[in-house]
Amino acid sequence: MNIIKAIIFGIIEGITEWLPISSTGHLILAETFMKFENLSVDFWNVFEVVIQLGAILAVVLLYFKNIWPIKKDKEKKKITFDKEILNLWGKIIVACLPAIIIVLFGIDEIAEAKFYNPTCIAIMLILVGIAFIIIESKLHKEPRVTKMKELTYKDAIIIGLFQIIAAIFPGTSRSGATIIGALLIGISRTVAAEYTFYLAIPAMCGASLLKVLKFGFNFTGEEFAVLLVGTIIAFIVSVFVIKFLMNYIKKHDFKAFGWYRIVLGIIVLMLGLLKVIA
Repeated sequence: MNIIKAIIFGIIEGITEWLPISSTGHLILAETFMKFENLSVDFWNVFEVVIQLGAILAVVLLYFKNIWPIKKDKEKKKITFDKEILNLWGKIIVACLPAIIIVLFGIDEIAEAKFYNPTCIAIMLILVGIAFIIIESKLHKEPRVTKMKELTYKDAIIIGLFQIIAAIFPGTSRSGATIIGALLIGISRTVAAEYTFYLAIPAMCGASLLKVLKFGFNFTGEEFAVLLVGTIIAFIVSVFVIKFLMNYIKKHDFKAFGWYRIVLGIIVLMLGLLKVIA
C-alpha cells in the first residue's frame, strides 16, 4: 500500500510543482487522507522534499541544451564554454541568494513552525490566487522581456526576492511567487515560466540535500523503495506537465490557476476549521 501511495504522491508532486497552484497545499491534503503505514513523520518530511528531485530531473532533461554551458567544438577538437549560458547561470544564482540567506539564518524553519498550518496555507492559496487574477486582468501589459537573454541581473534579483515569500509562507507556491514577480516587472509568461524552472534546480537540490543530511542515510529497505518510486513518478509526470504548461501559456494567461487556488484555499480553510486537517 505504501508503494501505491508513493505513486499517488509522486503524481501530485509532478503536477503541482510546476503549475503555480502550491504543491504544499495539495500534499497536506493528500497526506491528511492518505498517510504512509508504519513510516515515521520524520520520513514523510524527507519524502515530500526529496521527491522534488524527480521533478528537477525533468527540467534538466527537457532544457539540457539551454542550461549546460560546456560545449564540444568538433572542428577544433576542444571544450568551450557558452558565455550566454554562463550568464544565465549567473542570473539564476543571483536570484537564489535571497532564499539562501533565509535558510542560512534559519528563518525558513521558524516560519515553518509558525505558519505551516491549514489556515495560513489556505490564506496564501487565496491571496496568491487573487494576485494572479488582478495582475492578468489589470496590471499585465505588453512585456518588455520576451527572450531569456533579455533578462537582466536586476530582474533576477527582484524575482529572487519574491522567492522569499514562498520560503516563509507555505501555500504560496515557489513557482507562483516567481511568476508573479516576473509578470509585475514586464517579463513575458513564457520567459517567466521557463526561468522559474531553472531557479528550481539549485533551490530544490539544496533543500533535498539539507533534508537528507538532517534525517541521515539510515533508510530502511521499504523507505528507500517508497522514496525511489515517488521520485521516479514525479519525474515522469513532470515531463508532461512542463510541456503542457509551456504550450498552455502561449495561448492563455494564468487566471485559471488563480481561480483554482481560491477554490482550493476555501476547501483547505473549511477542512481546517472543521478540524478534519490540522
